[in-house]
Amino acid sequence: MSYNTLTPEEEYVLLHKGTERPYGANYETFLREGEGVYICRQCNAPLYTSEHKFDSHCGWPSFEDEIAGAVKRVPDADGRRVEIICAACGGHLGHVFVGEHMTAKNTRHCVNYTSIKFLSDK
Repeated sequence: MSYNTLTPEEEYVLLHKGTERPYGANYETFLREGEGVYICRQCNAPLYTSEHKFDSHCGWPSFEDEIAGAVKRVPDADGRRVEIICAACGGHLGHVFVGEHMTAKNTRHCVNYTSIKFLSDK
């Protein structure tokens, strides 16, 4: 599989499990994006649809569900959280939280904006 060339910041997040700062420059853009799909910045695999996007006011993009089979959940190195990675390439996306009562599905995928790219349906 061939991967996209990543910037140093993208490498830090996707390959080294880093976290970008909350409410970064791309966060406001995320809130305004219309209908479409969010793909992995490293391998272009479809991960999330705009249908499942919501504003959790946490400072990072949030989704209540992923595209079936697109995201894997693995124990985080800290032993407390659940990490989410791209099922296709293993790139670090962020973390998933259950039980916060923010959505009907009671799930929040807290995703680093640096890990994803938006493709509009238009």
